Amino acid sequence: MTCVRRAVGAAFLTAVFALIQPPIGAQAQAARAPTEKAPEVSATPAQAAPANPADPFGEEVTLEEKTIITMKGTATWETAFETLADAFKTIGGYLDKQKIQPSGKALVVYTQTDDTGFNYQVGIPVAEAPKPPPRGDLSVGKSPAGKLLKFVHRGSYDAMDTTYEAITNHLDEKRLETEDMFIEEYVTDPVKTPQAKLIVNIYIPLKIQSP
Repeated sequence: MTCVRRAVGAAFLTAVFALIQPPIGAQAQAARAPTEKAPEVSATPAQAAPANPADPFGEEVTLEEKTIITMKGTATWETAFETLADAFKTIGGYLDKQKIQPSGKALVVYTQTDDTGFNYQVGIPVAEAPKPPPRGDLSVGKSPAGKLLKFVHRGSYDAMDTTYEAITNHLDEKRLETEDMFIEEYVTDPVKTPQAKLIVNIYIPLKIQSP
C-alpha cells in the first residue's frame, strides 16, 4: 500500500489527546514512500470515487472539542482497514451495551507510522462521559480542536493515497507548513459502508507561527 501515512511517522495528537506520547516524526505533508499495495478488505482493487466539485479542498475550518470514547492499538498496513473497522466495532458494541448514542462522526488518528505498520487511536464522540467510565481497551478522551485545513476523500481506503498526494501538492504549492498531525473523520459508517463508497474528511493543522 503506497501511503503518505507511512512517511509521517509521528505521535500527532500530543497537543490534543492527553493519552498519547510525545511526537517524533516528519511533517504531515511529507511525500509518500512507494511500497507494495495492500489488498482491499473486499479483495477488490482500490477505488476512488469521482471528486465532488463542492467538496472542500484546503478550506480553513474550526473544530470544537468533543468528548469521545477512544481505543488505541497497532496494525500492519496489509490489515489496516480491517483493524480499524474492528476497533470501531468494539467501541460501537460498548455504546450499544450502555445504550449511549454517538454524538458525532468516527475519527482515526495515526499516532506513529513506519513502512511496516502503525499505531492508531480511534474515537467516537458522545454527549458526555459515561459513569462509570469504560474499562480495558477503551477510555474517555477529547477530540482534536482548533483551526485546521479540511480536505475530502471519496472512495476506498487504499485509494486515499491519491488524495493525500493531492494534499501534499496543495500544501507545497501554497508553501504552507503543517503540524505533525492529521485526522480522518468518517462521514460514512466505516463498518457498514462499502469501501468504494466511503467519504472521509481529512483535517490537517497549520503550524502556528511565532509572533
